Amino acid sequence: MDTRAQSSLSSHLMTNPLRTPQALGFSMPAEWEEHEATWLAWPHNPTDWPDKLDIVRWVYGEIVRKIAPGEIVRMVVNSRKDEKLARAYLKRAGADTSRVEYVVHPTNRGWTRDSGPIFVRRRSAKKTETAIIHFHFNAWAKYPDWRKDRRLPATAAKHLGKRLFDARCNGKDFVLEGGGIDVNGRGTLITTEECYLDPVVQVRNPGVGRQEFEGILKAYLGAGNVLWLAGGVTGDDTHGHVDDICRFVNRSTVVLIREDNATDCNCRPLAENWERIEDFRLEDGSKPEVVALPMPAPLYFEGERLPASYANFYISNAAVIVPTFNDPNDRVALGILGDLFKDRVVTGIHAVDLVLGFGTLHCLTQQQPAGS
Repeated sequence: MDTRAQSSLSSHLMTNPLRTPQALGFSMPAEWEEHEATWLAWPHNPTDWPDKLDIVRWVYGEIVRKIAPGEIVRMVVNSRKDEKLARAYLKRAGADTSRVEYVVHPTNRGWTRDSGPIFVRRRSAKKTETAIIHFHFNAWAKYPDWRKDRRLPATAAKHLGKRLFDARCNGKDFVLEGGGIDVNGRGTLITTEECYLDPVVQVRNPGVGRQEFEGILKAYLGAGNVLWLAGGVTGDDTHGHVDDICRFVNRSTVVLIREDNATDCNCRPLAENWERIEDFRLEDGSKPEVVALPMPAPLYFEGERLPASYANFYISNAAVIVPTFNDPNDRVALGILGDLFKDRVVTGIHAVDLVLGFGTLHCLTQQQPAGS
């Protein structure tokens, strides 16, 4: 589809509901469904990982080493010079570099879950088709440097030859981050009020209330059943992303973070989420099965609490990669997730350095579902 046709389509999406992605048969698949690729962005911004940028690049090597056996890794790089640097690190880390494809696109940061392409898919008897939704990233309504990141979905669509749907609401760009939602691939989506309904702090879409927000999720992602948790963990500078607290592991089961230490500042807020989830119903009216995941002991950097969470795992074709923190609960979390994912290896990746950037494995990755 050429640029003019794309623009014409996107401008009519909300005025003509028959042309929304959902009406055209598209919806967002679950993360555990088959991938064609995983998108990552090579780390380059030293402010994301103060004095740790080189160490984090070795962590990327481990991430790619675990993912590449099952799918292509599409690595976004600032330049061909950065591509050469990435190739050297990945080769020395033992990753299968033949499975890595480089996409040159200058970025502000590397949090591909939030700024990268969010894919939807439709199936017919004749073919499967995927497309990209352009939710207009604005650095979590917190930081001033986001304009390069915002253009990444358009670059991905051009690179892949995919249709690009421009998310709009009330005539304005609509902002949504991939880390702020999780789906079961059947029409149910989980998010938090703290992230998307707070009227004062980090407001992504001023003036957009619950009903309009849910309408956008249905129109663009095919998610007609939206479940609202209260908020996220302390230290999360996204202001409440759900991928640090609650994740679908199959169509009807979620893991939910729990803090049993009554003196921890996360204990009461996370308990509220446990109270709310009792009333949740899936798209078919059934109650989800809820499995508890523990929290690691608090981690700090220069006196600031970091959002260390086992819920920030990523489901790839070959493996489920789980952040670990040199904590006794590492083993507990890996055991719980290992019991839930019988069809692929569950493996830990050291994330004590990674979480200095206020995110870990899920925040860095974005799945591209299989489909032409």
